[in-house]
Amino acid sequence: MLGMSGGVDSSVAAYLLKEQGYEVYGVTMQIWPDKDECEVIRNGGCCSLSAVEDARRVANKLGISYYVLNFKDIFEKRVIDYFAEEYLLGRTPNPCIACNKYVKFEAMLDKALSMGMDCVATGHYAKVEYDDDSGRYLLKRSKFDRKDQSYALYNLTQEQLSKIVMPLGDYPKEKIREIAREIGLAVADKPDSQEICFVSDNDYAKFIEEKTGKVLPEGDFIDEKGNKIGRHKGITHYTIGQRKGLGMTFGKPMFVTNIDPKHNTVTLGENGKQYKKLITAKNPNFISVDNLYEPTYLMCKMRYSAKPERARVMQVDENTVTAEFENTRCAAAPGQAIVFYDDDIVVGGATIEKAR
Repeated sequence: MLGMSGGVDSSVAAYLLKEQGYEVYGVTMQIWPDKDECEVIRNGGCCSLSAVEDARRVANKLGISYYVLNFKDIFEKRVIDYFAEEYLLGRTPNPCIACNKYVKFEAMLDKALSMGMDCVATGHYAKVEYDDDSGRYLLKRSKFDRKDQSYALYNLTQEQLSKIVMPLGDYPKEKIREIAREIGLAVADKPDSQEICFVSDNDYAKFIEEKTGKVLPEGDFIDEKGNKIGRHKGITHYTIGQRKGLGMTFGKPMFVTNIDPKHNTVTLGENGKQYKKLITAKNPNFISVDNLYEPTYLMCKMRYSAKPERARVMQVDENTVTAEFENTRCAAAPGQAIVFYDDDIVVGGATIEKAR
């Protein structure tokens, strides 16, 4: 079962898998609550009705079976509700990670197995390999860093990895578009999806207000010493490390360093104050190892587009891991993921709880 979003990546993945001898069943996940359908059509996000038509045309051209399966309930509960709840708590969630964990590689995999299929495949830029020496399945970075998507896949388990195929891990994006043109796919030059698929116009605060019915009040900007220095528009408008879009100027660059939903304050600091060296993260998942109770130096990413940085990583208990950076230039936002790498191997990851 291949997840098809109607984009060029999953479309070429279908072609490559068929060329490799797989019997491919294309599937687009219907994930939008009915009340949001008209907005989805307008927005044209992945898995929208326009995406369904693109995926169906590709499947017909390639001669593979195609289905649209309903995953609305789990997507709303595990992705949309989670996204809104986290922002209301002053955190910065990553809905793509939640979607991968609960929808694409849990619900879709379960559906594939129940339909008698052997595995699921996606158009992610990452690699899954079996390592004979360790007896484990490994998740690896894409060969080409610019499109690598392994950061959002750290929650995969050994059982899941044993039933996952990712055929694009050795290809640059430009080659995927070239293949699509060569085989005559209409989606060859379709733009990549941007930002969060279910938030139109990239207005998170508006989406959360409409979703929850909660209009968050304005509050105080404060400095590192607790002094009031201005007014903010509501905590859902901000994330740790943010500089642009603060709504006012301070005579010098200021960055969000803390969000306190209890007191409805947003703390601002000068450049450098947003960087913290000691990260505490919760709910770790490890792929290449069983645990990290022994302190280990690894390369770590705290945002999808961030450059990996060296840190001393140690598991404190079953649900907690710490990462101490020698020097970091990435702001750690609670709710985001920190993912650990050993060269191109994803060791594991966890959800950032706090930083200091």
